Amino acid sequence: MPAARKHVDRFFLFVTIALVVIGFFIFSSASLGLLARDGVQFSSVAVTQLLLGVGGGLIAMLIMANIPYRTYRRFAPHLFIAALVLTALVFIPGLGYEANGARRWLSIFGLSLQPAEILKIAFVLCLSWYYSVNYRKLHDIRYALGGLVAALGLVGIILLLQPDTGTFAIIGVTGVAVAVAAGVKIRHLAILGLGLVVALLVLALARPYLLDRVTTFMDPANDPHGSGYQIKQSLIAIGSGGVVGRGLGQSVQKFNYLPEPIGDSIFSVAAEEFGFIGSLVIIGLFLAFALRGLHIAARAPDRFGGLVSVGIVILIVTQAFINIGSMVGLMPLTGEPLTFISHGGTSLLLALVGVGIVLNVSRFSKTR
Repeated sequence: MPAARKHVDRFFLFVTIALVVIGFFIFSSASLGLLARDGVQFSSVAVTQLLLGVGGGLIAMLIMANIPYRTYRRFAPHLFIAALVLTALVFIPGLGYEANGARRWLSIFGLSLQPAEILKIAFVLCLSWYYSVNYRKLHDIRYALGGLVAALGLVGIILLLQPDTGTFAIIGVTGVAVAVAAGVKIRHLAILGLGLVVALLVLALARPYLLDRVTTFMDPANDPHGSGYQIKQSLIAIGSGGVVGRGLGQSVQKFNYLPEPIGDSIFSVAAEEFGFIGSLVIIGLFLAFALRGLHIAARAPDRFGGLVSVGIVILIVTQAFINIGSMVGLMPLTGEPLTFISHGGTSLLLALVGVGIVLNVSRFSKTR
């Protein structure tokens, strides 16, 4: 393995810091909407976001940026199994707890932890290890899809029981992206895609609320008090922002109108306060994050480093664009938060851990 360069990729680091800083200001403004609902909740979420998410996340990013990424290669399968077990603990009474009809969180010493965020990173590390070990056998469909299908199957069993369909979809897209980067043939991926379509149809029939979200996406009037209401209020917020927005802190929709103004609706708050131009800046930063991250992956010194970088970047960007797409009415609502910006100390912490791993890969990048 070549010697590490002195510096990490500065542009990638700058874009990440910009997203975190802008995200914190947007979150701080959006969280003021909680004052009209529950002032105590406002203080608790603000402290969690600042200390665990921003503070803890930036420290974790710096630590991970200085740990050689190949350290994780030998432990990747073990980390994945441990993350699966940790995620499954949400079903144990007393450890896991339910909110909004889903059982996705652990309560440890009074702190809330969403272990699926750890599972995302562990999945990327394990799948990258699998394809870097079996890259000479990818002409055989058993090796091309075997590891991916097995990993997605294990993840799917746990996440769909919670249920957390959105996170499973993001992990699925990430897995396919890693497979493409590893060199899996298109015809093999087509077979996998056909299987996923059938599985989605079965899932939609088994869980009517998923089908309801699709029909509401096609016609929001079908559910005027549920997801249809959220789409309507989101579009009102985005439209009222105009070109330059109302100004920081001046959103009206965050007060008693937008459901979850600090959660999956936070992009609508940002669009109302910063307008079309501010929305383009946010989207542009995520695009720059994706392009620079893939640039780092293309220059990684080995397959494992390249695949890990692809996986982490696609994982983060996919979640961000799913959130934005659902808020502007381009896709059904999923409830997924906006990476780096929405409330969720665990989510922000683990996203920055992933960024730290990519930054470490960049220290070993080949010049050409």
